[in-house]
Amino acid sequence: MTRVRIQALLCSLSMLAGAALAAPAAEDSATPEDAVTKVWAAAKFLQTKGVSGISAFNSKDGPWVWKDSYVFVFDCRLDRMVAHPLRPDLVGRPIMQVTDNNGRYIFAELCKAATQPRGGWVEYAWPKPGAGGASRKVSYAVTADMAFSAGIQVGAGIYDEKLTPVALNKLVETLADPDKYPAH
Repeated sequence: MTRVRIQALLCSLSMLAGAALAAPAAEDSATPEDAVTKVWAAAKFLQTKGVSGISAFNSKDGPWVWKDSYVFVFDCRLDRMVAHPLRPDLVGRPIMQVTDNNGRYIFAELCKAATQPRGGWVEYAWPKPGAGGASRKVSYAVTADMAFSAGIQVGAGIYDEKLTPVALNKLVETLADPDKYPAH
């Protein structure tokens, strides 16, 4: 092999290795579609299982935790966190006074978004799993119709610096009907 061909081969291998190293980082991040799909599936799961299904959302090793995201369940009417797989200290606690570093009332906005016909997105600062400080998070929330438990909301978010809630709400309109998503 000539020196030029060896250098070209090494350059190609280097580029392939770089792409392979870069790819897992993207695969480790939840997408907006992931969040919407998981939230719709979680709402359907709760509609099917009722209150007895809530405990499934408290497991950090369960199906409601994936990549760098997770589903959390909250009750706007009763002002409390119902289930959170990564922050069990929040479960049972009031949520309406919770603010991010910018003074934004996170759950007041999530409750408002969740009551929209197809749910909605809210941006705020929140600690990313495995990271030290707060990151920009955009969460999608809907209301789950559960017998004997009006006001239960389900949410999940993505950590993204660019996507806006307006653009993400348009994305929700283009996705499939949430009734088609099976419960776990």
